[in-house]
Amino acid sequence: MEFTELSKRVIGCAIEVHKELGPGLLEATYERCLARELQLNEISYSVQHPLPVVYKGVEIDCGYRVDLLIENSLIVELKSVKAIQAVHEAQLITYLRLSGIDQGLLINFNVLRLKDGLKSFHR
Repeated sequence: MEFTELSKRVIGCAIEVHKELGPGLLEATYERCLARELQLNEISYSVQHPLPVVYKGVEIDCGYRVDLLIENSLIVELKSVKAIQAVHEAQLITYLRLSGIDQGLLINFNVLRLKDGLKSFHR
């Protein structure tokens, strides 16, 4: 896995949340707590950032939302599932393509060690 400085900082925040809460909670709980941790670390972010689809030159709001958009350059998708599935990876890859953002993190909090729930993606 290749990580930029920004992604390393975000992962550090996610590790802190996981250390405090452990596995087994709802995704929304981790999202709110990670947002708070990002704020404490002075990392700018947007929660549930809208992601329109551009179809034949027209922006269409289809209801897609990125869990966290970090400093307009990193998409973070959070999960709290038994295991990351191909559909979760496809979701993040699609979000990267639609947004034009080059880097994404998929973080599954429902693991004993957070490093086992991390995947990095580059467009």
